[in-house]
Amino acid sequence: MYAVFEIGGKQYKVKEGDVIDVELLPYDVGEEVETDKVLLVRNGDIKIGTPYVEGAKIKFKVLEHGKGEKIIVFKYNPKVRYRRKKWHRQPYTRILIEEIRG
Repeated sequence: MYAVFEIGGKQYKVKEGDVIDVELLPYDVGEEVETDKVLLVRNGDIKIGTPYVEGAKIKFKVLEHGKGEKIIVFKYNPKVRYRRKKWHRQPYTRILIEEIRG
């Protein structure tokens, strides 16, 4: 059984027991959350929502918050002596998919 759900403006294909990194969520570590923004569920047969599958829910637990790997953002204009070097680390939330209903 797997499902495709939407969280943080992105879509993820998950199974029960998966650990995934998503955009930063406003939940505390250890909190259990349930969402009904399920786009597709496959449990033998496929249920596709318009836009969401009715009655389908995904329960997940927030494991941790963190920052991703450091990337370099470099702006450069030739012949003008313009150079800007910045760093960026995208914040994320690591979640554990506990249950898929639907």
